[in-house]
Amino acid sequence: MSESSLEGRLNLRAAAAPAWLRQQILELVPYAALALIAAVIFGTLSTHPF
Repeated sequence: MSESSLEGRLNLRAAAAPAWLRQQILELVPYAALALIAAVIFGTLSTHPF
């Protein structure tokens, strides 16, 4: 299988994703970022370097 046909298939799959799925992912991104920030903050608070 050639590389160009594989790229074409992957692009078709990405384009075929339903709009509601894209919308849900875009709505979850800010919450995921906040959860990551909170995890880093609480993780650093729980360690006592001194």
